[in-house]
Amino acid sequence: QVHLVESGGGLVQAGGSLRLSCVASGSIFRINAMGWYRQSPGKQRELVARIRYGGSITYADSVKGRFTISRDNAKNTVNLQMNSLQPEDTAVYYCNALATTRALIPHESWGQGAQVTVSS
Repeated sequence: QVHLVESGGGLVQAGGSLRLSCVASGSIFRINAMGWYRQSPGKQRELVARIRYGGSITYADSVKGRFTISRDNAKNTVNLQMNSLQPEDTAVYYCNALATTRALIPHESWGQGAQVTVSS
């Protein structure tokens, strides 16, 4: 099993910044990709940003130029720096990891979610 613990999030005014962090632990051989998804009421969960083990990055169009994802492979952590936040960024943000366990079994994990609220 792979366990994810998130930190960060909170309430900020429009134009402000927040940072999310996520640490993975457990039976990990390698984390192949880590990323962040978000879900707001009445909407489907959507990808915000994802970074693969080799460093390639995918961003949602809506956050390009404002959000930056980074990871530390040695520490199994991923961070999301969110700048120029807008009310439409308000959502619960979930950390996601696609890992290979020590038993060499693929495993997907989700964090518990972190609330991000942007006031206008």
